[in-house]
Amino acid sequence: MAGFLCNWCSYAGADLAGVSRIQYPSNLRIIRVMCSARVDPCIVLKAFSLGVDAVMVVGCHLGDCHYATGNYQTEQRMKEVRKIIQEVGLSPNRLLVDWVSAAEGQRFATMVTEFVNQVKAFGPLGSETHLEKAELALRLTAAANTFQEQKVRWLVGKERELLQEGNVYGEKVEQEALDEVINQLLKKEYGKNRILIELAERPLSIAELAARTGTSDRHILRQLVEMEKEGLVSVVEAEGDSPRYSVIQGGEGPSADVGGGD
Repeated sequence: MAGFLCNWCSYAGADLAGVSRIQYPSNLRIIRVMCSARVDPCIVLKAFSLGVDAVMVVGCHLGDCHYATGNYQTEQRMKEVRKIIQEVGLSPNRLLVDWVSAAEGQRFATMVTEFVNQVKAFGPLGSETHLEKAELALRLTAAANTFQEQKVRWLVGKERELLQEGNVYGEKVEQEALDEVINQLLKKEYGKNRILIELAERPLSIAELAARTGTSDRHILRQLVEMEKEGLVSVVEAEGDSPRYSVIQGGEGPSADVGGGD
């Protein structure tokens, strides 16, 4: 289990638990970051791709961030990461986001203990949906590529601003409406990146892509039509009435690296 702890509060809380000899499970690898907002979604997905069974992102209490609004950004980003984790086929509860002050050593220890017990009940990574390691790795790569998409990063990064200050016309955006837009965008971009990864190996037909991704022929066709307009894929050959698609060379291809950054 990996735990990303902010330097100013949660890491100090963990340190207090240590010096106070408060016991908690030892299977937590703590990684100190200056602010919880520095934990990019791609870093969380990278941790899962390396076989980590669960991830904790712990920062200062809301309203007490050393950088004013960093933990609010964390809360919004990780909410969207949970959605893509569920799309991949993992329990969103494998990602914990919480807050600990420098004086809350006992709270930190209790949080870790409860989370470890919860994750043990899930079993090894992917077991909740019986995913094979190769399939899980492919899905996590597609998920990470989704969060590298400029439109996704922009919308998720602007969520707090859109809710509090409104759009360019000064119109306040409702949470429910914004959630729906983000949900649709995440699903669309995840599906697109899943197709790009599949096509990177060899040209495939609509039926083959549908079978590999577990979606319908109609859904794949609709995505391919949009991707063809974007210059991402093209028809390269056909067997009877079944065209085969391939990634356009020099276009936006899939990335196998699930590391991220701004």
